[in-house]
Amino acid sequence: MFPLAEVLVPHESVAADQVVSGAPTSGAVTVTTLDGLGVGIGVWEMSAGAASDVEAEEAFVLLAGRAVIELEDGAKYEIKPGDLVRLAAGTKTVWHVSEPLRKVYVTAA
Repeated sequence: MFPLAEVLVPHESVAADQVVSGAPTSGAVTVTTLDGLGVGIGVWEMSAGAASDVEAEEAFVLLAGRAVIELEDGAKYEIKPGDLVRLAAGTKTVWHVSEPLRKVYVTAA
């Protein structure tokens, strides 16, 4: 069992070349892995602001916060707690975070 609400996630400033607006911070903690499968499960957070990213192969459930994920093609997806999102490896995104995010993620190598 993993009490996700108790996982402490230390934050660092988002790299300057990824900051789109504000002064966002983020952090991640791997909680467990599925041995031999290249799968990681953990908790990720991001403070308010906007930052670009290139995604890993991932599915996540948003536990807290609100944001809009903007894809390179201009598509925008508003996310809120309880939403399940899948992102393909290599997808270029901009995360516009209006309320600090906390998600549980599953990534594959």
